[in-house]
Amino acid sequence: MAAARERLVVVGGDAAGMSAASQARRLKGPAELEIVAFERGHFTSYSACGIPYWVGGLVPERDDLIARTPEEHRARGIDLRTRTEVVELDLAGARVRARDLDTGSESWTGYDKLVLATGARPVRPPLPGIGAHGVHGIQTLDDGQRLMSDLDRKEDPAGARERRAVVVGAGYIGVEMAEALVGRGYEVTVLHRGEQPMATLDPDMGGLVHSAMNGMGIRTVSRAEVTEILTDEQGRARAVATAAGEEYPADVVVLGIGVEPRTALARAAGLPLGSSGGILTDLSMRVRGHGNIWSGGDCVEVLDLVAGRTRHIPLGTHANKHGQVIGSGVGGGYATFPGVVGTAVSKVCELEIARTGLRERDAREAGLRFVTATIASTNTAGYYPGAAEMTVKMLAELRTGRLLGVQIVGAAGSAKRVDVAAVALTAGMTVEQMVSLDLGYAPPFSPVWDPILVAARKAVSAVRAAGA
Repeated sequence: MAAARERLVVVGGDAAGMSAASQARRLKGPAELEIVAFERGHFTSYSACGIPYWVGGLVPERDDLIARTPEEHRARGIDLRTRTEVVELDLAGARVRARDLDTGSESWTGYDKLVLATGARPVRPPLPGIGAHGVHGIQTLDDGQRLMSDLDRKEDPAGARERRAVVVGAGYIGVEMAEALVGRGYEVTVLHRGEQPMATLDPDMGGLVHSAMNGMGIRTVSRAEVTEILTDEQGRARAVATAAGEEYPADVVVLGIGVEPRTALARAAGLPLGSSGGILTDLSMRVRGHGNIWSGGDCVEVLDLVAGRTRHIPLGTHANKHGQVIGSGVGGGYATFPGVVGTAVSKVCELEIARTGLRERDAREAGLRFVTATIASTNTAGYYPGAAEMTVKMLAELRTGRLLGVQIVGAAGSAKRVDVAAVALTAGMTVEQMVSLDLGYAPPFSPVWDPILVAARKAVSAVRAAGA
């Protein structure tokens, strides 16, 4: 007798959710596994990281960011329902309640296996005017489309009027959106509460980013506490007010404060959440204590291999890997996601920005004692035409010399050097071991001593001087 067909329900149609569905489909055909996926937006399997480059005009078309359309998923035997939001989980009854966002109708769908890939949402502080027209958080392709439609509506083809944008927050999305809006001809002001932009870096390295932003005409205001979005008679944002009594005029406001895991469904159902509100899973991405529920992507917390604790680190690279692991488990195989070291790269104009591992603040919070080493070098041999500056900062643990983190800010060819440090962190290497790494060398690519190795050598000296 043939085994009864199981049903997999996937909540969320982007990287983690559809990677899980696709991998499960590779392992089990429609006769064995029915797959139903719910997506609240119009789009699936897209690059949210590419939205600033579409807004800035470097990517010509929105659809260039889409890896697989809903129609393509359906052709692979996945019942994908867009514009449909899951609004309730009934764990006891093994079913989900979904609402059609166009008609308002609701229905229940049962499951044998459930994947939660609900993603993250832009942080929207409870400020007056935060919900006004012209205020945009950028996390999904639908968000990007709304912003683009707004920009098209506000822009003057004749260029007769100066256009102004205010970006609230100076993390990755804030900095990238600021550059994109400058590229569209906007006068851009970035307001943020920190000492320097890019709080994912230490302030001394963030200062290099600040200088670069000023150099490309972006007004960057540090220690600025936003208190209100001021609106006009039509209820549209017209300016951003701060606690210092300043008002910054705006035709459009972009929120770049960060994101938080979208886990209201999981919380209401009683699923385990971590300190940042992300869903907690085991190494196979199963939700802890629930053998038939998996979760991945921007709604989960993952193990930080350096700090030894779970953190919310929303990145598409992780989400796609989570989906592969989940799909393998759902499809009868086995795979694990061991954790991350916190690697990320970005750019402002021609300045590349990279980090991996711990900042000074992270190391202190983890109870680690450490030394730092910062060096200035060049991205190629100093005598090679076009050589430009790069700065590398390295953290190493006292006594052991274990590498704890690396930050890089510099010209073209700088950022991807962080991958060497990411591998070293994952392997648990010491800075002394790093000094002997056999890295590639030729004058067009590096000085004879690569900047990573120079920083490691200086870190070794700092560890020894501290009495390790």
